[in-house]
Formats: sequence, C-alpha cells, structure tokens
Amino acid sequence: MEWLALGSIEEIPALGGRYVDTPQGQIAILRNENDKIFAVSNRCPHRGGPLSEGFISGKIVFCPLHNWQIDLEKGEAMAPDHGCVKIFPVKIEGRQVWLGLEGVTP
Repeated sequence: MEWLALGSIEEIPALGGRYVDTPQGQIAILRNENDKIFAVSNRCPHRGGPLSEGFISGKIVFCPLHNWQIDLEKGEAMAPDHGCVKIFPVKIEGRQVWLGLEGVTP
C-alpha cells in the first residue's frame, strides 16, 4: 500500500469534504463533527453525485443531489436505497492526513 499525503486535517472542511484525483479515480475526503476522516469514491451509486459536496453527520454522508445516505465505514447506501461506494484507508499522524492507495507507485 502506498500512502498519499493530503495535508493537515484543517484543510478538510468540517462537516463536509473535498476530493483528490488519484490513479484510482476521484476520492472524496470527508470530515465529521469529531474530526474523524473518511475516504470513499466520489460518486454516489444513485446518479453519480459528488459525495465530496455532501453534508456529513456522524458516519453518514448525504449525497447533495438526492439526499441518499451513505455509511462511510461500510460504503453502503442506507435502506431503502441500495448500492455502494469503495472505501479507502485513512490515517492521521499528528494533524497530517494520509490516504492509502493499493498498487500505486510514486
């Protein structure tokens, strides 16, 4: 696994997020009210809405297009909706956020 430095935790909007372009596509980097960071594919399984523009509450992101709720720990849409997004590992060292990507060479 390769780790990509994303900057400090403060560079990710609280209760929201931003995205990064990677060889594995756009990945949404999201921060909840407790400064927990999540990383998921930046496309809602419903209509491809940008999850990085969604609202975060706890471990849920709400898609900005149609309000689908995605569990950020499992990557699954919450019932009654269905579908999933890929989740990516994240680690914090000090205030530095790192994104884990498989099979990426620098």
